[in-house]
Amino acid sequence: MSFGIFLQHLHHGSSSVRSVPQGCRLPAAAMLALSLTLLACTSSTLALERSGFATPPAGSYRLQRILGTPEGLVLDSDGSRQKLSRYTTGRITLFSFIYTYCTDAQGCPLAYATFHNLKKTIEGSPGMRDKVRFVSMSFDPQYDTPEAMRNYGGKDARDTMGVPWHFLTSRTRSDLLPLLEGFGQDVSVAAAQPDGQRIPMLSHMLKVFLIDAHGQVREIYSPAFLRQEMMFNDIQTLLMEQNIKR
Repeated sequence: MSFGIFLQHLHHGSSSVRSVPQGCRLPAAAMLALSLTLLACTSSTLALERSGFATPPAGSYRLQRILGTPEGLVLDSDGSRQKLSRYTTGRITLFSFIYTYCTDAQGCPLAYATFHNLKKTIEGSPGMRDKVRFVSMSFDPQYDTPEAMRNYGGKDARDTMGVPWHFLTSRTRSDLLPLLEGFGQDVSVAAAQPDGQRIPMLSHMLKVFLIDAHGQVREIYSPAFLRQEMMFNDIQTLLMEQNIKR
């Protein structure tokens, strides 16, 4: 099994008041996955509303520094090898690990749909477009080549006018492993490859990391808290913090 390293369940001491569990997109099944994702989003939102959770106004709270982002080498979707810090510093960043053939409606498709919709919201908000970026990075350097990531990102990967959205992968698993460990991102092989099928099923806990311009993780969202209003307010809160320090 070529995914030997993923058999290790990677755990890290990171935590967040909003962190919790599970998590992914198959290009051929994109429409079905997105439909299931929308249902999942609706269910999560209803569950939070029923629990009495209300999104606080931007700037009325402080986001703690949870951990620093790791450094390492990654491949951009144009095939160029870059330092990860190029994509985790200098702007407020939303970062998530994904793999392109994931079909878990509570996983990678949910992260993709949330980023896609939030990107439009930010682009419609004055003063935010040039201060925010999104990053989707693959768990699977074997199958998710730069070309596969570029195809997965579609128009969002080619958009040079709006909020930048980078679709990254790594050259080898030995390049990827320190990044998974540094973020405290779990992943394992959920099922062996059936005969005739090349792609394994991966299992992971979906996490979306909110990173400030200095490369510090300030929030970790689980699927239950992937709410656009909350994430938008958190980004605005970090922007307000930046403006106060200037």
